[in-house]
Amino acid sequence: MTDSALNNVVDAIDIETYLACRSEHEGKTLALKLGQEMNLGEIDIMFQEFDGFGVRVRLRKYVHKPGSRYGWLAAERQEESTSLT
Repeated sequence: MTDSALNNVVDAIDIETYLACRSEHEGKTLALKLGQEMNLGEIDIMFQEFDGFGVRVRLRKYVHKPGSRYGWLAAERQEESTSLT
């Protein structure tokens, strides 16, 4: 394992919250703005449900997309080669 917990994330990190807003569209705009304000870069809205008072949203930030170089896998391979010598 590496020293950074983030390097051990296999795929993504989800953030779920409830945002006070007047419409589903405003909620989506606020959710995307929240991602920007948290310096998450490109995010996806995985779930959105407006109930008249606000919106429940789940945001996803991919740390490693399919086919990416996985930091945890590289560290594991390095440990294996070190233990063989």
